[in-house]
Amino acid sequence: MTTSTADVQALDGQYVLQTYRRQPVIFDRGEGVCLFDPEGRAYLDFVSGIGVASLGHAHPALTRAISAQAGTLIHTSNLYFHPLQSELAARLTSLTGLDRAFFCNSGTEAMEACLKFARRYWHTAGEPRRTKFVAFTHAFHGRTMGSLSVTWDEHYRAPFAPLIPGVSFVDFSAPDTLASVVDDETAAIVVEPIQGEGGVRPVPAAMAEAIAAACRRTGALLIADEVQSGSFRTGPFLRSRTVGLAPDLVSLGKALGAGVPVGAAVLSDKVAQAISAGDHGTTYGGNLLACRAALTFLEVVEAGLTTAIPRVADHLFARLQALAARHSIIKEVRGAGLLVGIELATDAAPVIQAALSRGLLVNRTAGTVVRLLPPYIATERDVDEAMDILEVALAAA
Repeated sequence: MTTSTADVQALDGQYVLQTYRRQPVIFDRGEGVCLFDPEGRAYLDFVSGIGVASLGHAHPALTRAISAQAGTLIHTSNLYFHPLQSELAARLTSLTGLDRAFFCNSGTEAMEACLKFARRYWHTAGEPRRTKFVAFTHAFHGRTMGSLSVTWDEHYRAPFAPLIPGVSFVDFSAPDTLASVVDDETAAIVVEPIQGEGGVRPVPAAMAEAIAAACRRTGALLIADEVQSGSFRTGPFLRSRTVGLAPDLVSLGKALGAGVPVGAAVLSDKVAQAISAGDHGTTYGGNLLACRAALTFLEVVEAGLTTAIPRVADHLFARLQALAARHSIIKEVRGAGLLVGIELATDAAPVIQAALSRGLLVNRTAGTVVRLLPPYIATERDVDEAMDILEVALAAA
């Protein structure tokens, strides 16, 4: 296997489609909260695969589970009953308070399913004109045609226009505007309780109240995109209910598989009753390996991390507030739990590079935001090490 950075970059540049701006480092091993390059240098991973490696790297329980499952049965297709799929569906409906689950391979696919199911609900209800969606500025819901249509940033949208029509965007700061946009042709409101790619922006209380009121007034469905904020990342399993939202559909992904591709759309019974066989499908979604990984993730988190996550998060935010007090380049610290955004007064790219060179992985989003998505197994000591490096990186940049 080719492992030198130069060889990998050469092969990548020749054969891999150029859709990513990669950092000049490769990793060939991970353990706990650290990744290692081929020379054995350790990097403290506070990106966790963009929120995916929720149990860190090479977690013993996950390693045992997926190894055992791979040696038993990986895939049979959704033509047949799946014992692990039904078990995972039962767990997710219990955790979300909803009633049915559809499994797929990613958060984007889960959002695509939610959009389709919302349209199908109104078609079944005899109101096919209810096709519109209302989303929010700075929203990011994915890159498939449906999820891209409810993504706000023109940088993502313009090259692929025309997208799905009938999508309106409202700013989080304008709750009064929402009532005039949501009407009797709106299929659903789509919201991230904390916008991730858009700069780690929590939905304000006034907007959450306006969303709930608009849904009550018009009957519009509510889709909560919890791909980044859900699956315990902010403490509770879902962020939406902590801010007063009661979604009819929820999209999940990222942390749920702890590194194995898993996505899920979880629906209320009201919406589920409108779906018929053949309305949606997936070849790989919900296979036994993916479900085993997700069940193991839930077991590990519920065995002790549900109390650790809030404790470590409190320590992280305390360190960040102290950092902000010492560095005027930091304008604001936002987020909840282990989903954190540090808004800078300038482009965040130099800070990301300075941190990387010192052995800390964080990433840039929305141009000026340093985003932290540490694995759930991170400790207060890991936080202290990361903050010490980040402070040096801020000064260097």
